[in-house]
Amino acid sequence: MDAPRAREQLRRRYLFPPDTEAPQDREGYARPASTAVEKKEKPLPRLNIHSGFWILASIVVTYYVDFFKTIKENFHTSSWFVVGGALLLISLSIACYCILYLEWCCGIEDYDVKYPTLIPVTTATFIAAGICFNVALWHVWSFLTPLLLFTQFMGVVMLISLLG
Repeated sequence: MDAPRAREQLRRRYLFPPDTEAPQDREGYARPASTAVEKKEKPLPRLNIHSGFWILASIVVTYYVDFFKTIKENFHTSSWFVVGGALLLISLSIACYCILYLEWCCGIEDYDVKYPTLIPVTTATFIAAGICFNVALWHVWSFLTPLLLFTQFMGVVMLISLLG
């Protein structure tokens, strides 16, 4: 089956209009589109409904469950909390090393290619920290602990995304 006939069958099957195919050279192969006619994509707004919801939910959770007071009261009573804090510190340190030093100072944009173990180690330590925090605070909020901590996490992530 030749290429023009195959394209025509695909166009009919998926109901593509005839002008949607890529420009072709003499041999019938698609060539790259011209970069001079590229469309400028409008950037998405930083504050949207999704990020606003998570930030607002995090604020509500912080207020209604006395989050900081509970953390302050339970900080010294549980070794799980200390281990979780240490793991979180390790995770954030690796993330700062990747972003601040490797990307900004050294100019290595694909640090995950050059140092393939950094991302899995960071992810594993962050997940272990989350588990430790859940165990440490389980006696306070019971089965709501994972939901509350996840809401706080998403609120922080969305707040950081507004800044950068």
